[in-house]
Amino acid sequence: MNTSSKHIMLQQKEILSTLTDDQLTNVANACHYEEVKKGSKIYKQGQRIQYVYLLEKGSIKLATTASCGKTLIKDIMYEDDLFGENVFSEQSTRLNYAEAAGPTGYFAIPVDLFRQIVITNTQFAQAVMDLIIQRLHALEERMQSFVFKKAKTRIFDFIKSVGQRKGIPIGLDECLINHGMSHRDIAYLTDTSRQTVARVMSELKRDNLIHFSARKPGKILIRNFGM
Repeated sequence: MNTSSKHIMLQQKEILSTLTDDQLTNVANACHYEEVKKGSKIYKQGQRIQYVYLLEKGSIKLATTASCGKTLIKDIMYEDDLFGENVFSEQSTRLNYAEAAGPTGYFAIPVDLFRQIVITNTQFAQAVMDLIIQRLHALEERMQSFVFKKAKTRIFDFIKSVGQRKGIPIGLDECLINHGMSHRDIAYLTDTSRQTVARVMSELKRDNLIHFSARKPGKILIRNFGM
């Protein structure tokens, strides 16, 4: 992809809206764009931090594998999300890995350029700081959910949170999501089992809270979305 095409795509991203023309041109010149298939690693756990990433299309799983082999999915990134942005500590390697949850396209921005823009552009620095705080708050809420909420509530709350982030409004009080996650992925994110997710999804469908097709379980219609 040439620099002009990258510039056009990048200037449409809300997270980059505070960049000056020169800063946006520098990003377009320095970044590279890649398209990968499902299961591809964008970066690996323990890998040296070289880039900050901006998702153009698709979705990304951010996860950690413990020494015992258990996987913890920390978050899901969607179109236009910035990820790998927390690069201001002394940590020089990635504490998690990023994996494409489906066909995905993303920009990789050199970390030195990203840091330079944060230092010189206070509005952009505030936007990045707000993003980091928002994600820490979401992680705290998720931990409280593990302790205080039952499995069915955790799973439904997770589905609704995906709808709030990336859902498409349908009608007056419905929302359509195309999450691209397996039951195992949702189980990791809600601290449940794959079997529990399958059971609860069927219960939610029977209760008319959601609807999905057996052929396309990744697409979910959330009903009474405003409740």
